[in-house]
Amino acid sequence: MHGGNQSGVSEFLLLGISESPKEEQILFWMFLSMYLVTVVGNVLIILAIGSDSCLHTPMYLFLANLSFTDLFFVTNTIPKTLVNLQSQNKVISYAGCLTQLYFLVCLVTLDNFILATMAYDRYVAICRPLHYVTAMSPRLCILLLTLCWVFSVLYGLFLTFLMTTVIFCGSRKIHYIFCEMYVLLRLACSNTQVIHTVQITTGCFIFFTPLAIMIMSYVWIVRAILRIPSASSKYKAFSTCASHLAVVSLFYGTLSMVYLKPLQTHSIKDSVATVMYAVVTPMMNPFIYSLRNKDMRRALGRFLLGKVFQRST
Repeated sequence: MHGGNQSGVSEFLLLGISESPKEEQILFWMFLSMYLVTVVGNVLIILAIGSDSCLHTPMYLFLANLSFTDLFFVTNTIPKTLVNLQSQNKVISYAGCLTQLYFLVCLVTLDNFILATMAYDRYVAICRPLHYVTAMSPRLCILLLTLCWVFSVLYGLFLTFLMTTVIFCGSRKIHYIFCEMYVLLRLACSNTQVIHTVQITTGCFIFFTPLAIMIMSYVWIVRAILRIPSASSKYKAFSTCASHLAVVSLFYGTLSMVYLKPLQTHSIKDSVATVMYAVVTPMMNPFIYSLRNKDMRRALGRFLLGKVFQRST
């Protein structure tokens, strides 16, 4: 890539959260455990939805895509982190770093848009139930998901291309578990003001537009729920949104801790917040949806029992 040749830097050092051997061993087993739980949990969600015809609805189609995104997200970062924690060689190539950055930007953006799409789906289901089948037709659902994926891919390519223009000539040490744009910009020795301004401007659009859609959707949802006379019906309507609200709160809460701050104040302390949105959130999503959703629990039960029955016969 031109940026790499221009800067003369062919690799970076991913030092992670700690350089203490004892702490690295603890972190290794912690990250390995969380990674395995995340993979198993999200794979089970995808398989349960795919195998149960009762879950072939827009809400679960979006959920399966969210689980796939989370699965891809942790696989983009955690395996390399695990290798670094067990190895003295913590080098990541320039191309590898930009590749990791690309998928990070792409998948975080995709998460944003899928969560907004899920909020719109809940709005239609609760506020316009008689029109739900036509309003959330399979064709529209596929179109919405396609737009989410295309925009996310293009945005990832756009920011990654901008990073190829940055010149690195000083420190190559990255005190993070993966290559992240803020950290790379702080290592640059060229003027990054324009790139940082573009990143903040586009990032605010990516962050706040889906958030605004979710807020507006839930304002209308709450108004609709409050008009329901039956307490049991109110609870049932709210319970269909509770899982999504929990995931949104966890995702946006941890994401804002990292990115809604000036570049100059970004420090190694933000690594903890990074672990929260990069590892903990994808790990918690399957638990939130499976524990709060009866249909999901039943589908998981049927899928697992089916596999046990097949082995026994």
